[in-house]
Amino acid sequence: MTWPRAIELETERFSLEPLAVHHAVEMTTVLAPLSLYEYTGGEPPTVDSLRERYGRQSAGHSPADDAGWLNWIVRTTDTRGAIGYVQATLTHEEDELVADLAWLITPDAQRTGAASEAAAAMVTWLNTQEVRRLRAFIRPNHRASSRVAENLGLRPTEAMHDGERVWEASRGGAPANN
Repeated sequence: MTWPRAIELETERFSLEPLAVHHAVEMTTVLAPLSLYEYTGGEPPTVDSLRERYGRQSAGHSPADDAGWLNWIVRTTDTRGAIGYVQATLTHEEDELVADLAWLITPDAQRTGAASEAAAAMVTWLNTQEVRRLRAFIRPNHRASSRVAENLGLRPTEAMHDGERVWEASRGGAPANN
C-alpha cells in the first residue's frame, strides 16, 4: 500500500510542517505542561523518547503497513515557534479510506482557535487524498476537543472506544476555520 505523505500546509496564522526527528528537542518543551495529560493520561516525554517516536512516525506508515501515519508540527507564522501538532492515522475500512484525527496545542496557545484552524487545514488536505470518513476519539468531558471536532464538522456518535466518544463525519462537509 502506498500511503499519502504529509506535505507542508499553510493557514492564515499557522504553518503545518511534516514531522521529522529533529523536532524532538523543540517539542519536548511544547509537550512539557502537565495539564496536557489531564484527559489522555501519561506524562511529558523526554527528548530521547520523542526522537524514537518521531523516527517511527515520520516513516509515514505502521511497521505492518496497515495504517498510514500523517503528522504535522503546528508553527505560528509570525514567530515560527512550535505550539503543538495535528495528526491523522489512515486505515482502509469497508473499501473506504478513513482518517482518525488528533490535535494538541500547548496551553499558552489554547483558546485562540489554533487547534480548529490547524486541524481544518489538515482535513481540507485529507479531502484531496480521497479520505471518505473522518473520526476523532474524545473523552466525554473534554469540551475543548469537542468544540474542535464540531468545528471540523464531526458529530458525536453513540459509540465509545476506550472511554472516549467516537465523533464522525463523512466527506462532503466543509470544515470551519475558527
